Amino acid sequence: MNLLQHYFPDLTAQQLKLFKQLETEFRATNETINLVSRPDMENFTERHLLHSLAIAKVVNFPKGSTVLDVGTGGGLPGLPLAIMFPDVQFHLVDSIGKKIRAVQFMAAALGLDNVTAEQTRAEQVRQKFDFVISRAVARLATFHPWIARRYKPQGVPGAGLYYLKGGDLTEEIAESGLKAKVTNLSDFFSEEFYETKKVVFVAAK
Repeated sequence: MNLLQHYFPDLTAQQLKLFKQLETEFRATNETINLVSRPDMENFTERHLLHSLAIAKVVNFPKGSTVLDVGTGGGLPGLPLAIMFPDVQFHLVDSIGKKIRAVQFMAAALGLDNVTAEQTRAEQVRQKFDFVISRAVARLATFHPWIARRYKPQGVPGAGLYYLKGGDLTEEIAESGLKAKVTNLSDFFSEEFYETKKVVFVAAK
């Protein structure tokens, strides 16, 4: 957890406790449901917790806002961000039932009452949100149409998609035809893992 404290010095003792508990729950769940690979599990704080929280380096979700996490898998990035922003409502969706059940179990074990989780596809979600987050589910041109109509009409400042991606995204962004702002995570984190990692922001319309 020292890594989290290093990059997020304002975390409370309760938040640090919850991050530690999340890693414990995630590790136990990963033994029965393959949420992440074994090498990644050995670097869970660096490659999953910190990576999820990277979104918080780019946007500060306002109190009372709502966030949709698409293709959440084992609850990433939604669960770590829900710990970071306890006054923000997170709705985590994935098409795989056993993963969503695992997310529901972990959220309940941690007492995260600002988290709901549902087995569904992004394009079938009917509610509207201030923000959408996701972790490299598909190419931007494929992904964005799924969530383009999921925003509340009276959006809050900074409303839109915050998409965790890696590598050279020049061609992918051009292909999508979207106006996107790319933030390099190497600007915030010195670990080698983050050299090619980015957050792509596409404003809500």
